[in-house]
Amino acid sequence: MASTKDPSGRIFYESTACIAVMLFRVTLGLKSSTSIEGTGMVPAPSSAEETLIHILDDARTSGFIETMCECLTASGSSVISGSSNMVPAACEACKSIWYFIEALEIISIKGQKYIFPLNFSRHLSLSQPDSRIRDQGPILGTEAVETIDMVGKLFLGSKAIQIAIYYCFHNGQESALQAALQLMSRICLSNHSVCDILCGMPNSSIAIDGLEIGGDGTVVSDMFSILSLCAPYLNKDSGEIRNQKCKLSNPRSLVLHCCLALATITYCLESRGKFSASYVLTNSQKKQRTRLSVLAHLSSSDDRVASSIQPHSASAMLALSWLLSLESAETGKSMMCETALTVFPPMGTLRSLLKLWLSDVQESMANINGLLLNWHGIRDVCVGLLEARLKWGGPLTIEQACSNGMPQLLIYSLADGLRKDVAEENSDAKDRIGLSPVGVVWALSSLCHCFSGGAFREVLFKKECMKLITDLTSDVHLKMLRNWKGLGGGDRGVADLINAVVDLLAFPFVAVQSSSNMPLASASINSGFVLNIGSPGGRMGAENKEMIKTIETNMPQYVQILREIRVPECILQGLDFIDSKDIARPIAFVAKMVGYRPLALQLLREGLLNSSRVRRLLGGSIPKEAVLDFLMIISDLARMSKDFYEPIYEGGLLDFLKEYITNEDPDLRSKACTAIGNMCRHSSYFYSLLATHKIIDLLIVRCADPDRRTRKFACFAVGNAAYHNDVLYEQLRRSIPQLTKLLLSAEEDKTKANAAGALSNLVRNSNILCEDIVSQGAMKALLKLVSDYYVAALSPSRGGAINESPLKIVLFSLCKMCEHAICKRFLRSSEFFPILTQLRSSPDSTIAEYASGIIARASEA
Repeated sequence: MASTKDPSGRIFYESTACIAVMLFRVTLGLKSSTSIEGTGMVPAPSSAEETLIHILDDARTSGFIETMCECLTASGSSVISGSSNMVPAACEACKSIWYFIEALEIISIKGQKYIFPLNFSRHLSLSQPDSRIRDQGPILGTEAVETIDMVGKLFLGSKAIQIAIYYCFHNGQESALQAALQLMSRICLSNHSVCDILCGMPNSSIAIDGLEIGGDGTVVSDMFSILSLCAPYLNKDSGEIRNQKCKLSNPRSLVLHCCLALATITYCLESRGKFSASYVLTNSQKKQRTRLSVLAHLSSSDDRVASSIQPHSASAMLALSWLLSLESAETGKSMMCETALTVFPPMGTLRSLLKLWLSDVQESMANINGLLLNWHGIRDVCVGLLEARLKWGGPLTIEQACSNGMPQLLIYSLADGLRKDVAEENSDAKDRIGLSPVGVVWALSSLCHCFSGGAFREVLFKKECMKLITDLTSDVHLKMLRNWKGLGGGDRGVADLINAVVDLLAFPFVAVQSSSNMPLASASINSGFVLNIGSPGGRMGAENKEMIKTIETNMPQYVQILREIRVPECILQGLDFIDSKDIARPIAFVAKMVGYRPLALQLLREGLLNSSRVRRLLGGSIPKEAVLDFLMIISDLARMSKDFYEPIYEGGLLDFLKEYITNEDPDLRSKACTAIGNMCRHSSYFYSLLATHKIIDLLIVRCADPDRRTRKFACFAVGNAAYHNDVLYEQLRRSIPQLTKLLLSAEEDKTKANAAGALSNLVRNSNILCEDIVSQGAMKALLKLVSDYYVAALSPSRGGAINESPLKIVLFSLCKMCEHAICKRFLRSSEFFPILTQLRSSPDSTIAEYASGIIARASEA
């Protein structure tokens, strides 16, 4: 057909129109003969249905899709050359392709139970799994998926096809618009790059020079034009046509599919890291307001809330939720979100809508509208709007949500699959739709935002609620989610779910660590920093001291709950389900848990330092933040107790630490030095191992590192490597010139203190390095520091400054050196010796005691 010469386009139009009508009849026939509500039985096809399926088989074997795409190519080429004669044929070809795909989808869902991954996994865990449910795959059959994939690839590869589809939107009739909207939704999910073309991004084929992304001349712009066209004909109270002279036969259906297409496009943009609603709404504030307003108008069927939510209104809510999810809260409130908040329904309305979705009344409405509609997560809409409102509305909005009981409703939403009647054989509740994967993430995020309003009390400290949340990371649920082909599924969906669970569970840790009361000596406040950015817990730590006090008081109870519901095990198992690039937040949470010994012990029992996991985390290509946190995990474990030394060794960490000590990134070098220093804190367990792996020589080099933090922690590690015995003294001899240089340089006080402490430990266990200590100027450098600080040490008003200086460590080091004869002789002959005599009268008792001890020991024969 595509090779036929037809300048007028009439033959193309008549041919494709006949095919479109035929396939439309096929889809109607299949719909009437197929129960889409899911009885669990697959009835034998009737003779009429067999005829319809035979027609589809003929289309498959005859290369129907390829032919229709050739027609689209010819139509687009004609438009490019300046003729619009082929546009009607393009519309009919688009309709034919969609009707064919729709027919395949209807066949593929025949007799299936429709269940999202969350409810599916709970059915398996609550009772003997239904074999039909156990074998259920993606809702779309293989043939439908393959056809969609093929059309998507042809669309991406052909400028002519893209132009033809664009004109289906721009000039097409209502039926062509319906088909094009649903077709674009499907191929966007199949290949997310299609969204670039629909938004008119610079590299897309239909983009025009100077064209604004999402602006006039793009498909998404036409979608908003469709919504604006339909809006006046929909009565706010009932959703019925207001003007009986409306030229549209079904404006509600157009709105429904248009909004679902926008939601899908926005989801795909987010999946590709394009976090800005301007890709769809443009950068024009005027257009943003107009487009958000039309979505808000279509979202609200009645402020008093009717007995059910109209599907077109629900789809508008979904599109609005997805658009706002693209705006990051970390960059501050945008003008776009300020605009959106002005058109949002009030909190009381959101509460009523959410309660309605939880009712069986609304559930029956959802079933009537079919499985494919629910597949988009149409039930998530209230949760999505709530999440956006909480994210952007500030403390007052959070307070309103808590006073309206939103936290309890969110818990009910997440627990919907656990109703008491779920196990009953004939219960309709067993087939309830529930939240989609996206809705689950939105619900968790909303709940976390509510914590800063006090809702943490009714969730975090209740074991049954916490178990409900951690069950989301069960093996069954994550496997189902990874295989889910709809919005919020796949590897990205698994990562989003685990990150949402992590953010919620980490809330108390972030809140406590953000408090000014957090002692520096406890678990590193820098661990898991990625979780602190933009966290409600971080904001509460700075704003609400009373709530922080409550959390601090109840942290032992919270830690106990985490242990009892085996959160460490859940998080570590979750690591096996996500890509290395998405691992930063779970590892950050582990870094926070490690600061609490009961959780640290459980993490180790569950394989935190298994050699295979260590190789993945330190030997693979994971984000820098995750590497830093894992190095801090090692460091915190080693600092906490020598009981953790053996697991650290068995994890095979030394070779990796050796590599990170010489890494080009100074952050990684400094963290590796810190970890090694703590591995020598409690015993000499690692001394011989450090020598065998030639790590001591590298530590000495790091004492002269260009990075100040690396120098500081390298001195710390060298000092601890000399603390317990003199096994490493010979290797550490080379550190004396480096440590001496640091004492005399313009270093920060903590580095000088670490260097002085290291020199102290180099004479602590024997005198074999004393000659080098003297001959290489180390003692002289220590005495020079005493002279630099002694005036302040003699002043009663300078106590704070002295406490922060390295003077006490320097004096302690000199005191240790005076246990050896060669050091005593040098000290007695030093020009700085009289200063030590004066320091015996320091108002600081520790300084006075150290100075007296030095004088006494130096005076001994």
